[in-house]
Amino acid sequence: MDAEAAHKRVLGLAHNWPKLTRSMWLGGPPPKSAACKFLGIDVPSPVGLAAGMDKEGEALLLWERLGFGHIEIGTITPRPQVGNPTPRVFRIPKDKTIVNSMGFPSKGVEDVRARLLAQREQGLWPKIPVGFNLGKNKTTPLEDAAQDYKLAATRLRALADYFTVNVSSPNTPNLRKLQDPKAIIPILDGVIEAADGLPVVLKISPDIDPNVMLQTVDVAMTAGVKGIVATNTTTVRPTPASKSFEGGGLSGEPLFEISKPVIESVIEAVGQRGEVIGVGGVNCPEKAKTLLDMGCASIQVYSGMIFEGPGLINKINKAL
Repeated sequence: MDAEAAHKRVLGLAHNWPKLTRSMWLGGPPPKSAACKFLGIDVPSPVGLAAGMDKEGEALLLWERLGFGHIEIGTITPRPQVGNPTPRVFRIPKDKTIVNSMGFPSKGVEDVRARLLAQREQGLWPKIPVGFNLGKNKTTPLEDAAQDYKLAATRLRALADYFTVNVSSPNTPNLRKLQDPKAIIPILDGVIEAADGLPVVLKISPDIDPNVMLQTVDVAMTAGVKGIVATNTTTVRPTPASKSFEGGGLSGEPLFEISKPVIESVIEAVGQRGEVIGVGGVNCPEKAKTLLDMGCASIQVYSGMIFEGPGLINKINKAL
């Protein structure tokens, strides 16, 4: 099947029959020994669902059932937008790689808010933390981006356990310019104000200039963020098969070696001031343990589960 069509099919099943996900056997609760803290919250596992897998929060109970310790929904934009033209998601099975140029397709914050509030009122809500990955609309000028992020956080405050500020996707024109230390300050200030005490973290690119990264991390921690998510997808094409895809962000197994040195630098830059959530190419227990042993407080998985199957999370939890 077309990669995006397959993705929507699975999410649609989980969304339409939420009680069915409770009976899935490919997972289950993590061992008690895997319990830890995530952004100050007690969680059953350090393994979280990365943003991008469930953009609208359609399958929350499924992710909990598979053994995740937290769920990150999104990216969500203030106003609805269709994203980039299709096809825009491509699998490269031999490389265990995905290239996507989605461009933040989103039903908008009001649709997500209304639907998830109704779901929670029905008692169909996970017991693990739910975070919202926030982005700006494509049509919003960079100088007005802070308003988009603050609005989205304000409207989702009642549902969120934490927020992630996403200024590192390669699929929205010029978005990565917002990683600049000066540009990020008003965005973080607005989201932190709207979060009203909830943890806020910043997601950065694996392609960011090392010197800019150090400055941006320092500015973010000074502003009051609780952690850094490292990293987003990359525009680098590390394998021969991936070079035929010019646009979009690459995720999957090859991203691990690209993200790893960035994560190491971020861990050193953050120090004791907050947490680092390691993301990028985690597709086995060994890589999960590597990032945790490096000093990540938690990790997130997305593409690894596409190629290894939904039982991957259970394998990682048992290994931990």
